[in-house]
Amino acid sequence: MIKKIILLTIVTLLMSFNYQEKKKTYSLKITVNNLRNSKGIVQVALYTKEGSIPDEKYEKYYAKAVAKIVHNSAIFTFKDLPEGKYAVNILHDENENGKIDKKFIMPKEGIGFSNYKSIGFSNRPKFSKASFQLNADTEKNIKIIYL
Repeated sequence: MIKKIILLTIVTLLMSFNYQEKKKTYSLKITVNNLRNSKGIVQVALYTKEGSIPDEKYEKYYAKAVAKIVHNSAIFTFKDLPEGKYAVNILHDENENGKIDKKFIMPKEGIGFSNYKSIGFSNRPKFSKASFQLNADTEKNIKIIYL
């Protein structure tokens, strides 16, 4: 009987050492409305680090996804995201080539960032302005800007 109690105690201790508290994760629902048409797709990129945006070649993102366009709108939900600071970058990729097409130096397709209503030479996207704290299930509406 004592051997069983000792064995049970050892097993319980070993299990408690291997137990890691499961981190809480959250969802982030991104909604994009008022696209100029329903052509192509909406590319949604998520960033977590200072200096990661702008990211014209999409090389610095934390996660990236594609959303279908229905009636000039798109919705995508990232799931199981750990608590932290995030920023969103949207591309209305009308020709589905995965990059920002430009005319001279300005984007030809629609772009958008969390916390931005306009973009220009004096209001260039940066992580510090676009970022927000994710510590609950969250919904963000991103405005698409056509220049």
